[in-house]
Amino acid sequence: MAKVGSLRRVLFGLALAWTASGCSQQDEQQGSTPPGPAASAPDQAFAPPALDSIPEGPEGDAIRRGRDIFLNTGTAARPYVGSGLTCGNCHLDEGRKPDASPMWAAWGMYPAYRAKNDRINTMEDRIRGCFVYSMNAQASPAGVPPPYGDDIYRDLEIYFAWLAKGVQVGTQMPRRGFPSLPEPELAPDPARGRIVYEEQCSACHQPGGEGVRNDDGTYLYPPLWGDHSFNWGAGMSRTKDAAGFIKANMPFGQDNSLSDQQAWDVAAFVTTRERPRDPRQTGSIEEARQRFHAKGDYYGQTVDGNLLGDGK
Repeated sequence: MAKVGSLRRVLFGLALAWTASGCSQQDEQQGSTPPGPAASAPDQAFAPPALDSIPEGPEGDAIRRGRDIFLNTGTAARPYVGSGLTCGNCHLDEGRKPDASPMWAAWGMYPAYRAKNDRINTMEDRIRGCFVYSMNAQASPAGVPPPYGDDIYRDLEIYFAWLAKGVQVGTQMPRRGFPSLPEPELAPDPARGRIVYEEQCSACHQPGGEGVRNDDGTYLYPPLWGDHSFNWGAGMSRTKDAAGFIKANMPFGQDNSLSDQQAWDVAAFVTTRERPRDPRQTGSIEEARQRFHAKGDYYGQTVDGNLLGDGK
């Protein structure tokens, strides 16, 4: 395999682990950009507005700030970021890419009930959750996510709303979230996944999953496990979510080039590596496993002699 080709292969970065769904509420304020074209076929994705259509004035300034936070989360929202990830590591192409949990598909579906915390969630709640889990806010300089009402949320929300111009509120848009892969013929195997990872992913994300840092401390390729990755509470720690993301989006620039089985296997490998502890864990790992990780991930299981979930 050519080294140049390998260096384009980014497995995945964020956990956010959102499995976003939905669409956006239209903004009728003066100065808003015209709606983008809606999807015209069941499998045709929505086309969000072009970057050069961001309006001038206070609204446009907020949209641009939101985009900057989305793409440069560790610098634009530095006090609240404890991982090496950005929003754009999972929500690819600035939150635009179909099958990569695009933000134009999520905006208009909230408020909505969410089983993860057994309550009605607003979009602000969802963003805050990303800071808690994918950005691992417990390890940030502030030690907590942004407080409710912070301008970080406002700027991100207006960016999402702008991306979703022209989408009808409450519509479950085609190619939202990550694809849901059918159960594999063979049970997902971390050992087979290690081989796929070494061949397809390690040139960028490194053999130890630590990613590649820029000189300024940000990441060229995000860490997939370890101290600077998303924590055990993030959605991307669930093997099924990771497999769907990998299948549709990785290796970078080669969407759907892996078989379903390969995607499941490499997801099993990545999600059996240790990462920061779940901030919801207040007692033992077993208590947290039963309450939050009863199915879907490897938390609380012993793999290669390591009890997963202790963050070590």
